Amino acid sequence: MKSFLVSFFFVFSLFSKGQSLYIKTYGNEKNKTIIFIHGGPSGNATLFEGTTAQKLADQGFYVIAYDRRGEGRSTDSNAKFTYEEVFQDLNSIYAKYHLKKAVILGHSFGGLVATLYTHKYPQNVSALVLAGALFSQQETYDHILNTLKKKYSNDSEQLKKISIVENLNKNSAEYRKGCYELAGENGFFKMPKPTKASKKLYANYEAGEFYKTNIRNKNAPLLFYQNEKQNNIDTRPVLKKIKSAGVPIYGIYGKDDGIFSSDQINSLKAITGEKHFAFLDNCSHYLFVDQQVAFISKLKYWLK
Repeated sequence: MKSFLVSFFFVFSLFSKGQSLYIKTYGNEKNKTIIFIHGGPSGNATLFEGTTAQKLADQGFYVIAYDRRGEGRSTDSNAKFTYEEVFQDLNSIYAKYHLKKAVILGHSFGGLVATLYTHKYPQNVSALVLAGALFSQQETYDHILNTLKKKYSNDSEQLKKISIVENLNKNSAEYRKGCYELAGENGFFKMPKPTKASKKLYANYEAGEFYKTNIRNKNAPLLFYQNEKQNNIDTRPVLKKIKSAGVPIYGIYGKDDGIFSSDQINSLKAITGEKHFAFLDNCSHYLFVDQQVAFISKLKYWLK
């Protein structure tokens, strides 16, 4: 009840400032805090909340999930969709919940947010966890397009579609959208052999309350590319600086996540170190659902 009241107060207090940041907490506030940062831009934390947040809390963590300003359930027509804006909101969460340090868990695009925040505010972060997180955007785009060109080497229509995307401005929302749409159409985000457990998790989510609030702001990527100069970046140099500053970095990825090449994965593993990296079998982009037990077990092993 106390956690609910705190969350409600935070949402209400931001409404009074012309913002409406959705935030929800799970578990005992005395436990180690994990702040989950969802993908996007235009994403939300509903899948993580509807499947994993409470189960992670049950393992002895205080989990904070929220939707970034202007995305998902955090409606704000004045949102700028810049990294600096996200940092301000994260610092507001730290202040409202009286957090000195927290584990930052970044998924997909949220990994870029988490990395840049940790670099700017290392004193606030006890550990950085990259879960299927982006870290070298152009290499990801190149890998998607090159993989598909090989797959469709004898299909002129598909090659034409790929070529159209490939020739777009690489620092544009249209290019990003085109690459990920092609990846989605070709199953890059799906685990190859869904298990009974993963099927149940996805089915329960789609039948539950969180799926009903799976709100997507289609304008978010456009505004992000309009307002944020760092829109196609490689954060590996930043990750090295974070590690040198003494903040532990962990990486957990699915072996069947089609948006990352083996070279990318190996380069990240070289930064985190072998003991701080996990590569999950039969697992794609949404690893906290695809292989939830292994995902939670690895986080508990690392962070507890």
